Amino acid sequence: MFKTITEHHDFIVVDKEPGVNFHDEGNIGSGLFSLVKQQIQSHNKNAELYPVHRLDKMTSGLVIFAKNLACAQTFGQLFNDHDIEKYYLAIADKKPSKKQGLIKGDMDKSRRGMFKLLRTMENPAITQFFSYSIANKQRLYLLKPHSGKTHQLRVALASIGAPIVGDPLYYSTSPADRGYLHAYALKFTYLGEKFEFTSLPTKGEYYLNEALNEQLAAIKKPWQLNWPRL
Repeated sequence: MFKTITEHHDFIVVDKEPGVNFHDEGNIGSGLFSLVKQQIQSHNKNAELYPVHRLDKMTSGLVIFAKNLACAQTFGQLFNDHDIEKYYLAIADKKPSKKQGLIKGDMDKSRRGMFKLLRTMENPAITQFFSYSIANKQRLYLLKPHSGKTHQLRVALASIGAPIVGDPLYYSTSPADRGYLHAYALKFTYLGEKFEFTSLPTKGEYYLNEALNEQLAAIKKPWQLNWPRL
């Protein structure tokens, strides 16, 4: 369900598998938060755990949990101030209206739990991105969100005509073994110490393509790229 990437005195970073909900799903099973809490309490029954951000059920990749309230509050401020750099990998198989740049606009609720991107800019969702041609007439997207809106990256790519392969809401006609969105990298400073994490996707036939992984090897540390201007 998840793999531990690092365990710090104040926080733990895990890599979530796709298809795992963040919270418990009744009779379906335990969610990521409960599973991580069970793991840390197996070593210390009084251990605490605090969620500081979340991933959609279809999305795999890096998630941070705080192990005490002070840490949770610090991370809350870091996320609120956009001082944590997040990078995602997505795959789409339709031709986008643009291959790199900025996707920006307010978001509003649509139908069936979906959201849509608006042309207004009162409190916009902001996403920078690059894309690369890969096998099977697909494109790999490297995405850097500068806000934390619900479904932000899924809506961003759908808005340029390139919905994510396997997305059950925004590309329900796409046959795929998973939704192809992965939280790939995190970079932040916590109490004066710098942290960098990257974790390649391990599930999904398209993610495991050899040519795609050669492309990812060239990217390696996404914060070193020359990102489009905001």
